[in-house]
Amino acid sequence: MKKISVFLFVSVALLCSFKPNVSITWKLDAVHSNLSFSVGHLGVSEITGTVKMNQAAITVPDSTTFAGATVSLEADMNTIDTDNDNRDKHLKTADFFDTAKFPVLSFQSTSFTKVSGETYQLNGNLTLHGITKPVLLSVIVKTVMNPVNNKPLTGCRVTGKIKRSDFNISADTPEAILADEVTITGNLEFARE
Repeated sequence: MKKISVFLFVSVALLCSFKPNVSITWKLDAVHSNLSFSVGHLGVSEITGTVKMNQAAITVPDSTTFAGATVSLEADMNTIDTDNDNRDKHLKTADFFDTAKFPVLSFQSTSFTKVSGETYQLNGNLTLHGITKPVLLSVIVKTVMNPVNNKPLTGCRVTGKIKRSDFNISADTPEAILADEVTITGNLEFARE
């Protein structure tokens, strides 16, 4: 009888101490978010542009940290905007992004690791121009209470570099005219679901 009582006590104690792992999903607030890029032109200036995101989400396995989170994002390459209509039309052709064939840019994370403080390292697969390549991004994450609706809000500043040659974008254009390295910047706000 004593063994059964000890067993019951230990079982109850273990059950009471067990906390279910409840994941949290943060959904993109597209109104307050943007995804941009910049690329060197003729070695003297930068051409900048944006694309609109269709969706993005972060799922966090633990409410105390974003480490281990999964991140997904999709953007519409037909919305490319470099503040010049003729250039935007050209960028949508087969000379560059060929948006008729490849209208969607997508990203799926493979790891989300805390570096220090609010800084994380985000690894994942970027699909652009029909080609998928691994990319490394740096993310600064901040979570606050939104004073407008008193709900949690997370902001992510994402930065990284890719090579247009990795995605076969305008392969015939020499680097003296258009740099191979492209900087990507995302300023993203997420609301908790």
